[in-house]
Amino acid sequence: MTTPFNIDDRVTQRQREEAARRGTTMPVLAEAGLGRVLGEDTRIDDEREPLPPLPAWTSGGLRVDIADCEALHRKMDEA
Repeated sequence: MTTPFNIDDRVTQRQREEAARRGTTMPVLAEAGLGRVLGEDTRIDDEREPLPPLPAWTSGGLRVDIADCEALHRKMDEA
């Protein structure tokens, strides 16, 4: 829902800077702030629990240097 209202320019500037620092948007920051004032659990992205690490595996090693065009073409012709 879009809710237009007036905010002091100094507050808007600080909101813009804080949103940029957190890597989020001004509306998300405003909603999180209002949620805190109203006692709701509204979190901003950087306050969430970190994600688990991505899985890792071995690929079996390099088969060809992709910077070597001729070797790459030979390997592609074998397939």
